[in-house]
Amino acid sequence: MEDPNEDTEWNDVLRAKGILPPKQKEAEITEDQIQAMVDDAINRRTDLEISEDDRSKQIDDMTLDELDELEDSEDEQVLEQYRQRRIAELRAFAEKAKFGTVREISGQDYVSEVTKAGDDIWVVLHLYANGVPLCALIHHHMQQLAKQYPQTKFLRSIATTCIPNFPEKNLPTIFVYHEGQLKKQYIGPLELRGEKLTVAELEYLLGVAGAIPTEIKEDPRPQIRDKMLADLESQNIDFD
Repeated sequence: MEDPNEDTEWNDVLRAKGILPPKQKEAEITEDQIQAMVDDAINRRTDLEISEDDRSKQIDDMTLDELDELEDSEDEQVLEQYRQRRIAELRAFAEKAKFGTVREISGQDYVSEVTKAGDDIWVVLHLYANGVPLCALIHHHMQQLAKQYPQTKFLRSIATTCIPNFPEKNLPTIFVYHEGQLKKQYIGPLELRGEKLTVAELEYLLGVAGAIPTEIKEDPRPQIRDKMLADLESQNIDFD
């Protein structure tokens, strides 16, 4: 059966004879209505984007257990995507966080452990000698920092096993490498601030070199130096 609303010659004849009712006109949409519809669509989309952004931030801060708890009340597919992304991030961190200790190496290990350490690997190498107090202090501080920053490879080696006839006056020495390239070196007691070196100072120095992502952005040394100067001034020592 033909549609009585179709624009055919037969339907036009039937309408002319009064057999079919006049064709109904489609309701016209004004420009104001069109603009209102566009505005409404934009507002809905903006609200949705804001909502998704807030939701994303909230979910990004959640642990895997918290994500599991939400699976009953949230869209499982969306949550699974966030969950898989979080797992991937944790795996990537775990793959890099594979050090955590100060390891002893010999000269034979130098190439494999330092210059061929791997992509995006920072290496901190401490050259030392037994019986040097500052070397022992630095090793103690490095043990603490190695645990705090397990993505950085902390190594130490007796200086003469890596560099034959290395002058003891240059000890301790710290070399900082990234992807096999020497980025920074601290040679001797003066550059390493002597036997009063604090772990915070060493952390700052390694942070400046780029070896660790420390939050210590201001050098602790000027504060210590200012205190030492104040103490000396209090003893009426003239520096001029």
